[in-house]
Amino acid sequence: MEGKVLQKFNVEQCCYYYLQNKQFKTRYQRQPTNQYISALLPCPRGRNLFSSMRVLKYHQTTPISKQTSFYCNASLSSSTVPALDKTDFLKLQNGSDIRGVAVPGVEGEPVSLPEPVTEAIAAAFGQWLLHKKKAGSRKLRVSVGHDSRISAPTLLEAVSRGLGVSGVDVVQFGLASTPAMFNSTLTEDESFLCPADGAIMITASHLPYNRNGFKFFTSEGGLGKVDIKNILERAADIYQNFSDENLTKSQREVSVKKVDYMAVYTSGLVKAVRRAAGDLEKPLEGFHIVVDAGNGAGGFFAAKVLEPLGAITSGSQFLEPDGMFPNHIPNPEDKTAMQAITKAVLDNKADLGIIFDTDVDRSAAVDSSGREFNRNRLIALLSAIVLEEHPGTTIVTDSVTSDGLTSFIEKKLGGKHHRFKRGYKNVIDEAIRLNSTGEETHLAIETSGHGALKENHWLDDGAYLMVKILNKLASARAAGKGSGSKVLTDLVEGLEEPKVALELRLKIDKNHPNLEGRDFREYGERVLQQVSNSIETNPNLKRAPVNYEGIRVSGFGGWFLLRLSLHDPVLPLNIEAQSEDDAVKLGVVVANAVKEFNALDTSALSNLTRS
Repeated sequence: MEGKVLQKFNVEQCCYYYLQNKQFKTRYQRQPTNQYISALLPCPRGRNLFSSMRVLKYHQTTPISKQTSFYCNASLSSSTVPALDKTDFLKLQNGSDIRGVAVPGVEGEPVSLPEPVTEAIAAAFGQWLLHKKKAGSRKLRVSVGHDSRISAPTLLEAVSRGLGVSGVDVVQFGLASTPAMFNSTLTEDESFLCPADGAIMITASHLPYNRNGFKFFTSEGGLGKVDIKNILERAADIYQNFSDENLTKSQREVSVKKVDYMAVYTSGLVKAVRRAAGDLEKPLEGFHIVVDAGNGAGGFFAAKVLEPLGAITSGSQFLEPDGMFPNHIPNPEDKTAMQAITKAVLDNKADLGIIFDTDVDRSAAVDSSGREFNRNRLIALLSAIVLEEHPGTTIVTDSVTSDGLTSFIEKKLGGKHHRFKRGYKNVIDEAIRLNSTGEETHLAIETSGHGALKENHWLDDGAYLMVKILNKLASARAAGKGSGSKVLTDLVEGLEEPKVALELRLKIDKNHPNLEGRDFREYGERVLQQVSNSIETNPNLKRAPVNYEGIRVSGFGGWFLLRLSLHDPVLPLNIEAQSEDDAVKLGVVVANAVKEFNALDTSALSNLTRS
């Protein structure tokens, strides 16, 4: 083991370790015994004596080679934290979430979410909550949970300290799911310190191990973009005035309690399936269902939901939390992830496979034949279930859903398809808005796997989506209308699916002279306008009569959608067609329209059209 002594600090106390290839190849478990390696995750606070240092112990399940090198990322202490302003904080906004780099080790990705910044953001949320909800007979309380990321324990403590500065009580849930955190603001059970007045989930969804972030909730739902911006602006002001003195004071005064809230949340899911099957105790008895949690926070689903309902869960995989995600990206949109759950279903001859993302707000399924229920097919399945319960209701989706899905929802199921913008919060908010205008809407769902139901408080809950599917299995068997996943497969019979589905990302070079110092969004809008103008004279193309995002065009037996990314200097291009030739024709239309925009990287388009 190599290392240094910095001032009076031993390497064991302030090192962040990597294997020589800068990857963790093994799994770790928290372990208090001194014989194991200690690591700080991370130790960026720039104050004297590293006042907020948190040492985490890990036990490595395979021996560390003597040749393994350990690298120290600690810097010499100084009396002040690094200078940051509002701009730095606002860069952490990712729509209605906050995301940043919490762990060093990836080249070109410096830490942007160290402990002092985290403390300031948590204090700002507490301040925002106190302004929104005046404290009554008791202090306001905020529940805090996290997914399996390696930076989670450090950020959990930083969030707790920051909330203490703002004067609210803290309830730590430990490893939890994003839906459970929102649910804690609705639960009426004082023995579990519920309802919480606000909730924070520490997560960065399916992003790599070095990232982390925050999602915020009140009983009204997840916070929107405007609220997140407000919190970050408050955080920037708080950050400038932080001192060790007020942090020490907060640690003395804050009330931090720990609660096993996941027991409450999972109990609710179990009750929902039993209720759907006529209050049978084990309505899934005999069903073989495998779960793939991707080493995220969703491992609870097998033992805490399926097994109490009688299901067999042998063959379930990657249930143990591991923030390095060593097996596959926990993302139902990822091909490798879907191949993993499909293989598990086929190898175990299971009736159904279920896969979650890291924080369990997204999910997908696989039937016994290996057919995937994700993206358009998952939307079709949930639409069929919801429209049986609420005939004629409107289904709200994001902008990249297929024309075949529209036909399926409207012509076969008798519903209405309302295609809106990308972004799960946009889709959910649009469903809520439609209901407020008198248009009955019961499902808002994005192709990414985010899905929310009116009956579930418009919470995008991947576990609850799977419960709706389990309800269908259980109720169909209880009514003698079939058994096994064929019940589900039959529900999507008739869905027209494209032979080719592509997403190309056309990046805008923000430093290109053509931008002339202007914002990339303005340049992107010019690109969209040029494409819009070009299709007017082409008899083979037809613009979508109703469209809320970008340019959507039908032609050559398919369609394309070109839009500007919500957050990044990118124009995603989605193409669906019934043949590769037709997909190329649609690509050529876009390529010809944008060829004069030199700041736009069209290499992906060139590769398509050359093919």
